[in-house]
Amino acid sequence: MPGLHVVTGAFGYSGRRIAERLLAEGARVRTLTGSPNRLDPFGGRVEVHPFHFDEPERLVDSLRGADVLYNTYWVRFNHKAFTYAKAVGNSLALFDAAKRAGVRRVVHVSITNPSEDSPFEYFRGKARLERALRESGLSHAILRPAVLFGGEGILVNNIAWALRTFPVFTVFGDGRYRLQPIHVDDLAALAVERGRRADNGTVEAVGPESFTYRGLVEAIGRAIGRPRPVLGVPPRLGWLGAKLMGWWTGDVMLTWDEVKALMAGLLCVDAPPVGTTRLQDWAAQNAATLGMRYFGELARRR
Repeated sequence: MPGLHVVTGAFGYSGRRIAERLLAEGARVRTLTGSPNRLDPFGGRVEVHPFHFDEPERLVDSLRGADVLYNTYWVRFNHKAFTYAKAVGNSLALFDAAKRAGVRRVVHVSITNPSEDSPFEYFRGKARLERALRESGLSHAILRPAVLFGGEGILVNNIAWALRTFPVFTVFGDGRYRLQPIHVDDLAALAVERGRRADNGTVEAVGPESFTYRGLVEAIGRAIGRPRPVLGVPPRLGWLGAKLMGWWTGDVMLTWDEVKALMAGLLCVDAPPVGTTRLQDWAAQNAATLGMRYFGELARRR
């Protein structure tokens, strides 16, 4: 795979898996990161550049000569250290810099069911960026995963952690709303494959299994040998419980918007799967380690 490939957040979660695949194919890889001093998992094989969002010319220079930009940059919730509004503005600056630098193609990671009319800022922001990329004139692929699992995927791991830690597991309401997780390696493979192409398009990046939330919890419990009673509780009460656990762990376990988006079915789409890794098989294969420790969003960012 000739040429320079730039991955945002290659020291993080999905960006790391994309970078690993590119390196395995012999590509020259550069990362743009907000944590340039973070432990390098690649032993110096990946060039490291800070984001320089506030310095447009330096941002352009960091992308100059790149064949493909793989953009995984985003934030999960508003926080004093980061906000959706800032993430949207930074992403728009990144797209503009890619165009000015002559980047051939952008592969952008979005979310299932984005909408600029969404009541949820996360989904509105993602929709705004999709529109900006389509209007930019850049060759592009937009990937829309719902939930990622594998490695340090937060949601599935922390469900397993809660099942190991507490005698019962509570779900919001009846727990019958659906979601379609995809393995992070399947997403990375899709990103690299779409990077080779020239056609513009959007892919619903979902895995081969669809679960109700209750069913997902039950499947993980069986896989790790910790089946627990699953109790439906009023959504606000369940969220307050998640807030208390967040206080206990020093993290933000779930936001109220995340609860409402999950219950609204926004993590499920009517589309054929592109991932091949079954979560139930993966969980069984990793039962000895899955959920043995809590994965924190804030700790990951620090």
